[in-house]
Amino acid sequence: METTRQNKVARLLLKDLSDILQKMNATLAPGQLITVTVVRISPDLSVARVYVSIFPAAQREQTLEAIRQNAKNIRMILGNRVRHQLRIIPELVFFLDDSLDYAERIDDLLKH
Repeated sequence: METTRQNKVARLLLKDLSDILQKMNATLAPGQLITVTVVRISPDLSVARVYVSIFPAAQREQTLEAIRQNAKNIRMILGNRVRHQLRIIPELVFFLDDSLDYAERIDDLLKH
């Protein structure tokens, strides 16, 4: 169960990380669309699990690895943006969100 504070911080991080990844997209994964779908934050606000959706799916793992390698730079940029709202900038852990692929697969199964 997430607290109100966790939800507020998660929404703040979602908005800012979406903007940061959109601006870094040209260097991280040119020609791909990176979307931050969910941010879940630990109760002590020290770790943020960031779920990203990557389209097209052809080089999804390579793009996720590039994001993970640049996590420290992304955290630094995020820290500069939210330094007046948060005392501790959470550690960012990126995961692949495959819920859209799962929904598409279910949809295909239901059509047949």
